[in-house]
Amino acid sequence: MCQLLGMNCNTPTDVTFSFTGFAQRGGRTDHHADGWGIAFFEGRGLRHFVDHQPASQSPVAQLIQRYPIRSRNVVAHIRKATQGEVALENCHPFVRELWGRYWVFAHNGDLKDFEPRLHANFRPVGSTDSERAFCWIMQELWKSHAGVPSVAELTLTLGELAPRIARHGPFNFLLSNGDALWAHCATNLFHVERRHPFAHAQLKDEDLSVDFSRNTSPDDRVAVVVTSPLTVNEEWVQMQPGELRVFVDGAGADLPAQARRSV
Repeated sequence: MCQLLGMNCNTPTDVTFSFTGFAQRGGRTDHHADGWGIAFFEGRGLRHFVDHQPASQSPVAQLIQRYPIRSRNVVAHIRKATQGEVALENCHPFVRELWGRYWVFAHNGDLKDFEPRLHANFRPVGSTDSERAFCWIMQELWKSHAGVPSVAELTLTLGELAPRIARHGPFNFLLSNGDALWAHCATNLFHVERRHPFAHAQLKDEDLSVDFSRNTSPDDRVAVVVTSPLTVNEEWVQMQPGELRVFVDGAGADLPAQARRSV
């Protein structure tokens, strides 16, 4: 299956260290070689890069590793195709507009017989089950809320929608609208929260380490979510199947209790 990477921070931060290790899984240290993509929120704007080449060989991925784009919310994906051909339109993360802002989504899993009825505002461009799931989520959010809801309200709605898709197969996903990062676990997702006192970290997939204390302030907080831990010396927390967490300003929270009761 695919690989997911998300970052949420309380101040704009670059993801070059984490992405350098993550990109190696796209054909060098792992077999996920069917394309990749990454999206960076910058204010209300969005930088979005996708490539159907393996991430470990892509010149665009090499650019991202050298270019310290600073963002408070980042979503990245490395693809192992299960549905849909290897093509640019099938590369995650996918982007849609709703309520005058961008939404970014990436999925790891394989949804069987998921053919929801979609109206004209949200239709897939490619042929993946993942993009269909994203379009359906956007459609249901639009139907459930008259305008941009709060992060708490969105978390409640996503907690109701995710199990309906998860009936069709593994549904690990990352979703962001620039205000927060939502992570839903079906099989494998891990997260780590980096905060003061910042420590030294060593990548698992590349011979590279960094001392975070040299480039951070005591108030900085950074949360990273990934399919499999990126570093060998940090305390990664494994999420549980069915767990939905929302990350805001570099800190995570569980799905609210009232939403858990309704699932």
